[in-house]
Amino acid sequence: MASVTHGTYENAEVSGMKIVFLYSEDCPSYEVTLSRLRKVVEEEGINAEITSTKVETDDQAQQLHFAGSPTILIDGRDIDPPINPKYALTCRAYRLEDGRVSPIPSIMMMRRAVRMARKE
Repeated sequence: MASVTHGTYENAEVSGMKIVFLYSEDCPSYEVTLSRLRKVVEEEGINAEITSTKVETDDQAQQLHFAGSPTILIDGRDIDPPINPKYALTCRAYRLEDGRVSPIPSIMMMRRAVRMARKE
C-alpha cells in the first residue's frame, strides 16, 4: 500500500520507485489526482512511498521543475512531460487519451508511467 509523506523532493526515499507528487493548494484538482495516484500504485502492486510537496513560490517551482499543479514525477520523470516547460506556480492541464483537456491526469496515464518505471 502506498503511503504519503510530506517533505521536500530531495528527501524522498522510495523502495524501488521514487514517486513525487507536487501540488499547489490554489489548484483544487490535486486532491483527486493524489487519490487516483494512490489507487494506481496499490493496484499495480508497487511498494512505493509517495512524497507529497506543496509548492508555494515561483522560485520553488523552478527548483523542482514544477510544470503546474498537480505534477507527478516517477523516478524523476514527469508522467506527461511538457513540450515547452515553463516552471511556475500555476495550475496544469493534461491532454487525455481521447483528446480532451483536463486538470487531472487520467488513471491510464498514471498507470503507463508506473509500468514504464517498473521496467527500467
